[in-house]
Amino acid sequence: MDPLILGAGPGGCAAAIVLAQGGAAPVLIDRAAQVDDPLCGGFLSWQTLRSLSELGVPVLQLGGHRVHRLRLFSRTRQVSVPLPHPATGLSRHALDQALRHRALELGARLEVDVIRSVEGDRLIGRSRDWRSSAIFLASGKHDVRGERRPRRDADPALGLRLRLPFDQQVSQRVSGSIELHLFHGGYAGIVMQEGGSLNICLALKKSLLASAGSEPQVLVERLAQAYPAFADRLAAGWEDHRVETIGSVPYGWIAQSTRTGLFRLGDQAAVIPSLAGEGNSIALASGMMAARYWLAGGAEAAPAYQRAFARRAKRPVMLARAARAIAERDALADWGVTLARLLPFVVNTTMELTRIDVRKQSGPGALQRLSL
Repeated sequence: MDPLILGAGPGGCAAAIVLAQGGAAPVLIDRAAQVDDPLCGGFLSWQTLRSLSELGVPVLQLGGHRVHRLRLFSRTRQVSVPLPHPATGLSRHALDQALRHRALELGARLEVDVIRSVEGDRLIGRSRDWRSSAIFLASGKHDVRGERRPRRDADPALGLRLRLPFDQQVSQRVSGSIELHLFHGGYAGIVMQEGGSLNICLALKKSLLASAGSEPQVLVERLAQAYPAFADRLAAGWEDHRVETIGSVPYGWIAQSTRTGLFRLGDQAAVIPSLAGEGNSIALASGMMAARYWLAGGAEAAPAYQRAFARRAKRPVMLARAARAIAERDALADWGVTLARLLPFVVNTTMELTRIDVRKQSGPGALQRLSL
């Protein structure tokens, strides 16, 4: 049977590309025929760019904004540190569209359906049931009935996103940088994207949003009042733009195992805190690695893949969790920004250690070694 891939985002399309290159005929199943603009993932790290190049996706031709520096802001302090390698700000719409195009041109097939549940080797859809011995679960942050991830956090993380059009003054402040604004209970990542638009993504505790009456715009206004540097990134009239939300993000979760035939990809495999800027890279890496395992060992290779990927993801995810714990407390954030100013190599080392690279892993030999 043809492999089924649930979700045509970065992880699912990466798997489809590698499978098609290996002679398979993968079927991508997505709820939308047209590419949307998902909330998370507007920053492409240097490792992400390497993976996209390997997949044959001409990402540098898509008009993204080149990024060379990391700027950190706490309540009272700030620092600017060069990135180890250039990165890019690019919307998920542009990225997902390019990945989907690449997968389809190589022979993958796209089917539109809303999958309600996973039952063994079947995907139960709104329009029909789908069956395969190999299912690649690439549904991102959205769980599917039958294969839900555990939720144990009493105060779970939420994601918010505000997209603003080009503004000359804000552009001068942000250009060439990925910014992290650290505040008590969360942080905001800010980067320019194609056309000079500004992407503002916030990761925060549910209790912080609740303290603002569960009103995202009220929360953004309060943060702007408390953190002047963050306020400087909000162009006049930002209140006229919708603040999008996504709930209950299990940062730090890693799938340690799976059953035969089920390959977990992207956020279904490992959820790295977003301040690391490596979510897209983990999605691509997991899709590429899972596809190689299937090509080498078929559906039976799923458990070996999941164990191997969990080992690869452990260090980046744990380091990002530690960084998140520092970022979400004002006093610790001030200390962290001071340390970054005094010892910038610590920041660069941390950035390098939170990357994940699976380029060296492929083929039956690697499958045999990593399954031990």
